[in-house]
Amino acid sequence: MRAWDAGTVDLEQTNGVLLVMAENSGALCGTMKDFLDRTLYPTIARGLVVPYALLISAGNDGRGAQRQAERILSGYPFSAATAPVILRGKFCPAHARVSSDLGQAFAAGLSMGIF
Repeated sequence: MRAWDAGTVDLEQTNGVLLVMAENSGALCGTMKDFLDRTLYPTIARGLVVPYALLISAGNDGRGAQRQAERILSGYPFSAATAPVILRGKFCPAHARVSSDLGQAFAAGLSMGIF
């Protein structure tokens, strides 16, 4: 689901969330920042505890976007299920494999109740 289209109601209906975002100018992309801004306080008010995984596509090194995302997410009642994954450079078949592996491992962990 696109960040523009997602909201707190969607978070209430999930067992976990895979946050996939781009790095823009060394920072968190605007659409993901908007999503996090819109859902932070309603998520806290509802006491939603949701595991998450973070996947960043970075034209730069991705660390600025990672720091910003983790700083915002530290205010959520979410738990990090995995270490953040940063895909650096132009998207390629290796990035597709890493993304697929992360998604499959996250889904398997959720279905087994690990996260």
